Amino acid sequence: MTDRAKGPGADSSTTVDVDAVEFAGRLVSRSDIARLAGVKRPAVSNWQRRYQDYPAPVSAEPELFMAGEVLAWLSSRTIPVNALLPGEPTGITYGDRFRAGLTGGKAGGLLAAVRELTGPGAERMRGSVPLPLYLDWLLYLVFCAIVEADGGEAGRRSWIQAERDVDLPEQKYPGGLPAALQDRLERNPPRSAEESRRAFDLVLALLRDADAHEGGDFLTPPSVARVMAGALAAVAPAGAVPLDPYCRTGELLTAYLDATAGEGRSGPGPREVRGRVLHDRARRIAGMNVRVHGAYGGELAEGPVTPALSPFCDPEASCEVVITNPPFGGRVPDDVSPRYWLYGRARRTEFDWLQYVVSRLAPDGRAAVLMPAGASFNAGASHTVRSGLVEAGAVEGVIELPGGLFTLTGVKTQIWFLRAPGSQGAVDREVLFVAGAHLGHQLARTQWALSDDDIARLVGEYVSWYRTGVAGRSFEGTPGLSRAVPVSDIVEHGHNLDPSRYVRLPGPTSVAPAAGPAEVRDRLASLAEEIATLHVRADAAEAEAARWLGRYGL
Repeated sequence: MTDRAKGPGADSSTTVDVDAVEFAGRLVSRSDIARLAGVKRPAVSNWQRRYQDYPAPVSAEPELFMAGEVLAWLSSRTIPVNALLPGEPTGITYGDRFRAGLTGGKAGGLLAAVRELTGPGAERMRGSVPLPLYLDWLLYLVFCAIVEADGGEAGRRSWIQAERDVDLPEQKYPGGLPAALQDRLERNPPRSAEESRRAFDLVLALLRDADAHEGGDFLTPPSVARVMAGALAAVAPAGAVPLDPYCRTGELLTAYLDATAGEGRSGPGPREVRGRVLHDRARRIAGMNVRVHGAYGGELAEGPVTPALSPFCDPEASCEVVITNPPFGGRVPDDVSPRYWLYGRARRTEFDWLQYVVSRLAPDGRAAVLMPAGASFNAGASHTVRSGLVEAGAVEGVIELPGGLFTLTGVKTQIWFLRAPGSQGAVDREVLFVAGAHLGHQLARTQWALSDDDIARLVGEYVSWYRTGVAGRSFEGTPGLSRAVPVSDIVEHGHNLDPSRYVRLPGPTSVAPAAGPAEVRDRLASLAEEIATLHVRADAAEAEAARWLGRYGL
């Protein structure tokens, strides 16, 4: 029995002991140790001479050692960065390399194997198989390797059977590809729950990017998911089961699972999740995703693109935590009018989703919903619903996010925090606004992301505001970042929920004395001259462009 039968809580020392038992009957020579550990033979002799705890030989001629004892000793010795072989991740030990040699695997475990299969080895392995199909199959096999490692055979059978209930891609792939991938992964089992998550998340991120380039769904950026989940996890009851009524590949549910598993949380995190997906493939991927991140039960069912089209089975006023990134920008059919539309007829899908989420919240429940920035100030039917939500006390806060966070689109978004109308705290009659458009850093030409510090700041503002209210104190806010605004002020501003309306970014402090009338006139005259010069240059540029276009008959 290997460490693959251990649960997620197994530490490195447990893994070493189990491996030592596995190889207890195998003998190795000094030459074998050097070859398997990837060092010169004199290094082995040096280890034996310098360290008193080095395993003693069990025979004199030839001098042989117990492989399990050597493995246990080498597992405490990290390989220096300058001694790593190509493809080996930092932090692995000589024991990892030694064990891989004994089993025919690759040092570094599952994550190293996945990096190879999605990097240099991907083209060679997949051949003519389209990239999305290759990654889909790889994701499934990585999941199988993880579940077999931490859940035992019974757990593996139960989840594999669940996967067979949907249309698996087995018949779409060349016969030899699954076997080749499975063989590589089986020789490189995960060494920890953290490595399992990192390996799975790597393949899933690549699959989502491949799907997006082929017109697939826009999925929630990881940094945005961490803000939404971190804020809710800090204030939700311990063990609350999260619901994502449009869970895509489960990225928000897994972010919530990760947030509740973090240090400093009171009580255990949820072991179950609930979600709605559009189709079987999304349910299969989301099911694997939440399982890898620690949910061993729950319900993932199919649902519509907007709840007004088909009633869900989620009971009203039943959810303690709702976290979702619903589709927006679509039109709601004119012939529907669900009973949860208490705040006005929704013409656009985002306002259908907002009203649905509010209707599902338990008396003390809370929700985080990703919204387009325009939802905070659009007129017409949007204004009607928004004003109803605000005056009912359902809107708790709005966090403004920087643009460019989504792959392939520059849409600007906000996180709306909602609560059940009439719940405890709703009588405070104020809304938190956090202006985070200036945060983030550039990953690529058109791609931005929030840093760990940015995420901590945004989550911290919400949590501080919440805890201040619970303590019965007034929230002071952070200049240039956050402010709590009474609902009466929001009403005076036409129920506008754009944080930039209420939070002013700090500008440079001027110490220059106020200019007199004569100086102002001189400045205006100078600016007028500059504007006239720019007009002349613009006319000249336009004439030159026309000349060049004329040369080409345009």
